[in-house]
This record gives sequence, C-alpha cells and structure tokens, in this order.
Amino acid sequence: MEFGNKLKHLREQQGWSQDDLAQRLNVSRQAVYKWESNKGYPDIQNLIAISDLFEVTIDELIREDHDLQNKISIDEDEESFEQLSDPGFYLGLVIILLGLFVFDNSSGLLIIGMLVMVFFTDIIQSIRSFIKNLK
Repeated sequence: MEFGNKLKHLREQQGWSQDDLAQRLNVSRQAVYKWESNKGYPDIQNLIAISDLFEVTIDELIREDHDLQNKISIDEDEESFEQLSDPGFYLGLVIILLGLFVFDNSSGLLIIGMLVMVFFTDIIQSIRSFIKNLK
C-alpha cells in the first residue's frame, strides 16, 4: 500500500478530516491532500510527526512505497558530486594566477577565476540536477 493510502486509512480510523490532521501536524489541508493522493510526500520532520501521531513506525508508513523510499534515500552519486565543492576554489585560484602571471594581468581570466570560485558549487548542482532528470 502506498504512503498516501496508508495515511488516509490511519486518518479515517481516527475519524479525522483532512483539516483535523493538518491542524495536528501544523500544515495546510492542501499538503495533507497531496500526501494522501500520492502527489507529494511529507518532509522527514512531518514523516516523524505522522509516525508519532498515529503511533506507527516510519518503517510501517513507507515500507511498501518505493517512490517515497527513493525520495528520502541518500543517492551515492550525489555524495561524489559534493566532494567536488573544494576544487572550485582551487580551480578559480589557478585561473586567477594564470591571468596574473602567465597572460600579463588578463582581466578576463581574473573575472572568470572569481566567478568559478563563487559559482562552482552551483554549477555542479545544476549538472547533478540535469543528470538526475535524464534518468
């Protein structure tokens, strides 16, 4: 059974409306509707709150919902991209030094080097998002 169906079942067992559940979780009724219709998933804090509220384990809530499991699992590929956050600084520094010493104060390389230093992590995250969307 998918997470949304389990949540709806647990809510109805208590005799609560979506509004009642939303108030207990301090979220909007629309959020509860999205969760119950499997159009969205709660964040981990709300998942814990739901687990506590209905006195069920998180395992019971998500065991059979593979989409939710994939959403909250740690992607090993992401970890390898996150290790690249420091090279942006060094790459930018090398470009700046090349601009200063090799290309005789090339202002273009100085600017590019600074941009690489500042935006390297954002570029990597954009690439990661692009690759994830291809899968």
